[in-house]
Amino acid sequence: MIKNYLKIAWRNIIRQKGYSGINIIGLAIGIAACVLILQYVSYELSYENFQTNKDRIYRVRQDRYDNGKLSTQWVSGAYAVGNSFKDAIPEIEDYVKLVGNDQVIAEVNNQPVQIKKVFFASGSFFRIFSYPLIAGDKNKALTEPFTAALSETTARILYGTTNPVGKRLRLNRNSDYTITAVYKDAPANTQLRPDILLSYATFVKFVGPDNNPETAWLWDGCLTYLLLRKGADPAVVEKKFIPVVEKFTAADMKKFNAAVSYTLQPLTDIHLYSHYMTEPAANGDGKTVYLLLGIAFFIVIIAWVNYINLATARAVSRAKEVGIRKTVGSQRRQLIIQFLSESALLNGFALILAILIVVIAIPGFNQLSGQHLSFSLFGKTNFWAGLSALFVIGVFFSGLYPAFVLSGFKPIDVLKGTMTATSKGSLLRKGLVVFQFTASLFLLIGTLTVYQQIQYMRKQSLGINIDQTLVVRAPTVVTDSTYLQNMSALKDNLNQQTSVKGVTISTSIPGESVGWNAGAIKLVGADETTQKQYRVIGMDYDYMKLYGIKLIAGRGFSKDFGDDEHSVVFNAKGFDQLGLNKPEDAVGKKIDFWGQQYTIIGVTENFHQQSLRETFEPLIFRLIPDIRGYLSVKTPAVNASQTIAQVKASWDKFFPGNSFEYFFLDDHFNDQYKADQRFGQVFGLFTSLAILVACLGLFGLASFTTVQRTKEIGIRKVLGASVFRILKLLYQEFAILLVIAFAIAVPLAWFTVTNWLQGYAFRIDIHWSYFVLPFLTIVVIALLTVSFQSIKAAIANPVKSLRTE
Repeated sequence: MIKNYLKIAWRNIIRQKGYSGINIIGLAIGIAACVLILQYVSYELSYENFQTNKDRIYRVRQDRYDNGKLSTQWVSGAYAVGNSFKDAIPEIEDYVKLVGNDQVIAEVNNQPVQIKKVFFASGSFFRIFSYPLIAGDKNKALTEPFTAALSETTARILYGTTNPVGKRLRLNRNSDYTITAVYKDAPANTQLRPDILLSYATFVKFVGPDNNPETAWLWDGCLTYLLLRKGADPAVVEKKFIPVVEKFTAADMKKFNAAVSYTLQPLTDIHLYSHYMTEPAANGDGKTVYLLLGIAFFIVIIAWVNYINLATARAVSRAKEVGIRKTVGSQRRQLIIQFLSESALLNGFALILAILIVVIAIPGFNQLSGQHLSFSLFGKTNFWAGLSALFVIGVFFSGLYPAFVLSGFKPIDVLKGTMTATSKGSLLRKGLVVFQFTASLFLLIGTLTVYQQIQYMRKQSLGINIDQTLVVRAPTVVTDSTYLQNMSALKDNLNQQTSVKGVTISTSIPGESVGWNAGAIKLVGADETTQKQYRVIGMDYDYMKLYGIKLIAGRGFSKDFGDDEHSVVFNAKGFDQLGLNKPEDAVGKKIDFWGQQYTIIGVTENFHQQSLRETFEPLIFRLIPDIRGYLSVKTPAVNASQTIAQVKASWDKFFPGNSFEYFFLDDHFNDQYKADQRFGQVFGLFTSLAILVACLGLFGLASFTTVQRTKEIGIRKVLGASVFRILKLLYQEFAILLVIAFAIAVPLAWFTVTNWLQGYAFRIDIHWSYFVLPFLTIVVIALLTVSFQSIKAAIANPVKSLRTE
């Protein structure tokens, strides 16, 4: 019986090649697009899923309040948090501390090797996180000072196939570590992917006996992760933080009229929903992920709607077939199965074509989206489960309604020739077309808004000159006694080169967050309640000049003044926090800065330290002549490779053994927009596919509609109707549906894009053209789509039209 159903279904598909082709191509594109997006979304949602304890691991976020107002939120908080909370709260089973460290230079056989991702980690790291050990004991690794654990790749680079456990590793030419473990490389879907872990006990040794991190509540910079006991309620644990924090911080915070609070972040939420200061890695965006998920379902639903529209539009033409089948004894159930068989066969062909499209599209999609999908996904159970689900849902969603409509015809009406299209069927088709137009308009408005926001961010003046700036990361291997001498000599050497226009050193550069956070800063003599949080950039004399930072009051740092080491410059946002009337009033005032007094000598304009997602931050510029940090070199617009070679030669001369790691600052700054650009490209691509699928269905629907009205068109022409009036008649129905779709899409799109733009501190204003242009675009596309059949029918010979049955 099933074989017979499929045979008949195949004959119907072959008989209606155009109709079948439109359906198969539309469904294939819809399924392929949906599969690709679902793989992207699945990857983004899979972060930390490999962790055995993922549901019990929480990161502690620290929030600072000044005068009752939230001033700072960062994830690298106080060092004493982990041990203090563990001792006081029984629901906490264990904790781990992580402190980020600069890259290090390892020496193996007297050869330097650069290692970039470095953390100090406490001894519980391998007990809490699921990084399987290849060698070593997870309970003993990282428990003693000057011990280290290597990732599998790092161990292979340094020691080849030899087991390094027990060997000594020299880092930065001044510290020897005993290797106690080798762990498997972390997967890509995690925030923590260390190349080497140094024991936290080593960090304690480095800071010295007078600065015990275990009791430090006023230092920040420590990532703390808690492992809660099974069944523990994180909300209850958070409430128990309050008395602990008050016990250890109340006295100090009261002096500053400040307060701190601590919040638990579920490990699995961090990647998509955590965008705070001192994140150890760039995170994704939950809004973006779920918006793309919506697009995926939009596209495949549009393809299913095409099938429903075309199947119901052809209902009258298949009525005689149904009438004869019922007359010879077919039951309605059998007819429903027959039509569902057709749906299954069409969806099956579409599924095969969709798989081929996915195979072809994977490399391009990876390049466009920045993902790392590979052909290995075809070996994953969830991939085939997703495809099977799409197939089954597609068969029933697209085939069930047409099957019930077609199987419900009465044989006597059909065979008498009194069978006509029903108003209910026509209304349904119109409603589905409105849905397609609405979805297309919604996506097109979103695409245009995303594009405009990205262009706005890229073209907006930063208030700082980052062009033609070569940046070299700070030297790692250098002794304290020679650093200042060597760096001064390097700067003098570079300034003598004709290809160098300026040189400066600073703790921070544009394009990244300022890591130096300073609290409790106020004017000398001011009330304690005026204390505020600031970000501090340490710099030499040339920083402000090289970056073109404009002063609005006072002056910058200069060697002509002997005491500038005890002077500071504020930006305009920082000045606003002082509570003075105008910038000139700040010049000459003194501030309390970590137990010392500094004189304000100038105020600068605000500039964008980070992308336009972020608001201006209150900044303090502090002069530190022997500052360690980034080396920024202004270069000419030509002969970049020659300039790089000259800078490298000078670098190797004064800092031998240190890696020369450089980048151009404009590229580095624009890297902040990569995620936005990729989102815009992916959004635009799938919007185009959605419109293409909708147009395929519209073309098929227009074709059948025109065929059904062929005799009507012939009569109108005989009675004197012009081609223009006939075209107007045929276009009119679709035009009304477009207007209805526009009325529905505009408020939905406005709400969505407004909500999306809230994620940007500096954003475009939503302009009326963002709605009108997509509408006109859809109008043109729709007219072009239906014009082929409409014009053909309008200019046809009316004699032939009147002969049409």
